[in-house]
Amino acid sequence: MLLAGERAQVCEYARRMTADGLVVGTSGNISVRVGEHVAVTPTGVDYANLRPEDVPVIALDGSPVDGELKPTSELPMHLSVYRRAEDPDDAPITAVVHTHSIHATAVSTLVDEVPPIHYMLAAIGPTARVAEYATYGTDALAHTMLAALDGRRGCLLANHGTITYGSSLSAAYHRAQQLEWCCQVWLLARSAGAPAVLPKIELERVHDKLRTYGQP
Repeated sequence: MLLAGERAQVCEYARRMTADGLVVGTSGNISVRVGEHVAVTPTGVDYANLRPEDVPVIALDGSPVDGELKPTSELPMHLSVYRRAEDPDDAPITAVVHTHSIHATAVSTLVDEVPPIHYMLAAIGPTARVAEYATYGTDALAHTMLAALDGRRGCLLANHGTITYGSSLSAAYHRAQQLEWCCQVWLLARSAGAPAVLPKIELERVHDKLRTYGQP
């Protein structure tokens, strides 16, 4: 089976999204790229029952390569990230995670960008922008998303959710979790007053530290 390992990864992380409360039902989607091929969650399938053979493989031009099921309706966003997004550190982009997480979606209705409320926002960028609203599954949404991703590894989608990417599926997923957590912190702080935010130079310092964070 083409991209067997990657399709199994997509199933595993799709179920994690549900368990971690980043999506409800069949919302949200995940993809992994290998060369010119992308394994991506199918549309309208319960993640609890998702099998590797259910995960379609799509070419970067959007044409089907393997699998019987239709890909997610958000395929234009995923393919746009792989074809046109640029990682700030020139790292390869091999995975994309799109969530409908509660706090990030709420924040996307309130502000144009998430301020640096916590240093872990540096996993995304100096801030997290909110992409202008467009109908789901459209090229228009992919276009507004790309504008918000400029110089960032993730963004919020107005009145919709989030999207993050990484050089591995674990990295992209971790960023989705961190973005949701930062949005939750901002909402809690904002409900009590005017939260202090970190200066740009501190986010740059943390960004440099994160490059070598963890075990080699």
